[in-house]
Amino acid sequence: MVRSIVSIICASVIIFFGVLYEGKHIDNTFNELNLGFHLLYDKIDEQTATSDDVLSIQKLWLEKKKSLHVFIPHTEIKEFDMWLSETVTLVRDKEWADAISKLEVLIELSEQIPLTFKFRLGNIF
Repeated sequence: MVRSIVSIICASVIIFFGVLYEGKHIDNTFNELNLGFHLLYDKIDEQTATSDDVLSIQKLWLEKKKSLHVFIPHTEIKEFDMWLSETVTLVRDKEWADAISKLEVLIELSEQIPLTFKFRLGNIF
């Protein structure tokens, strides 16, 4: 009986700290990406962005998504891949308005995805 209670308490503590780590990791990752997206947004808005600017953000995303595969669904990762790839092409072709619209979606995704993994009542039920 005592071992069962101790096991339940240990498992609960492990899960609690796992949830905290997951949330912190996801928040930090998307905050870093969001900062890069906002910097890129300013360059695209001024029409001074180059393919290298977008490719550096894409490289950052590729590094970050390796660890995100553990925490978030692959469909959300694919969505980021798709929007970012389109942004690369649009900036290369100097289609600024379309590039801005794609980047706005990326900014919104980088703000909304972490909210779905926060430990809140709405995400539990």
